[in-house]
Amino acid sequence: MNRIRAFQESRALLTAVELDLFSAVGQGATAAETASRMQTDERATEMLMNALVALEMLQKKDGVFRNTQLAAQYFTEDSTDNVRLAMMHTAYLWDRWSTLTESVRTGASQQRASVGERDQHWTEAFIAAMDRNVTERAPFVINAVDTSGVRRMLDVGGGSGGYAIAFAKASPELHADVLDLPGVLPLTEQYIEKSGLTERVKTRAGDFQRDEFGRDYDLVFVSAICHMLGPAENHDLFRKCFAALAFGGRIVVQDFILKPDKTAPRQAALFALNWLVVTRNGGNYSEVEYSTWLGNAGFQDVRQVLLPGSTGLMVGAKY
Repeated sequence: MNRIRAFQESRALLTAVELDLFSAVGQGATAAETASRMQTDERATEMLMNALVALEMLQKKDGVFRNTQLAAQYFTEDSTDNVRLAMMHTAYLWDRWSTLTESVRTGASQQRASVGERDQHWTEAFIAAMDRNVTERAPFVINAVDTSGVRRMLDVGGGSGGYAIAFAKASPELHADVLDLPGVLPLTEQYIEKSGLTERVKTRAGDFQRDEFGRDYDLVFVSAICHMLGPAENHDLFRKCFAALAFGGRIVVQDFILKPDKTAPRQAALFALNWLVVTRNGGNYSEVEYSTWLGNAGFQDVRQVLLPGSTGLMVGAKY
């Protein structure tokens, strides 16, 4: 029953995130004060806040609510660690996941808007969520990828440019191009400017499903892209990556990589359903599938690199 009802805790937290409730609580507020700041119903607001006390996100004493340390650090507007915008992406996924039953019945997503077709609020939350993932994953990726001899790098569908920035920080000789949709690149440029690497990390407008990638890159990095695509689309993606590489160059793919029977790792098997409800053809794929696609595209020495956490790497070389 705890698993069946797990959505209740998630929904309470997501509603608090959407309303920016923890910022409204600030240094302490009654339910009436919080409701006034959020322009919500007082009775309903108090019910939500009482539930958040039960979830240990708020504290309550003599009718006054205060943020816990966790809530204050990660969900208030004046905190440098505020991840509310990134968490809004999960809030936007709520409606998509509610269509899972019909997606299983029909085999297709019930809502098919692509990243480029979404409104600005959704795009900002999506890019922020991806950048938060980069912050967590980049140290493992950089440690696993030898950048010696890499002068030119292409980050395909790079979003915030977080990985291009991380590679550039790790290797002073490395220059990176971030390829993404025109509607995304203004956000990318903000992240690059904040990093102080505008001289070595540049943006390129393009659609990785339609446009070619250029030539003579030493490294092509593809992170969190393949799960949005079907098998034929991934094969075409890897073909373009191969063409974009110089002789001796490498492709590095980061994604959820399933065991051959696709039932593990647990998070990867479960999150495959996310691609069912949000993409046209996407899914999570196995090491065998990645190896086959990369090999068919011309890559040699294809291998999997295990990383801590939920994602891994597939690496191949052009000879």
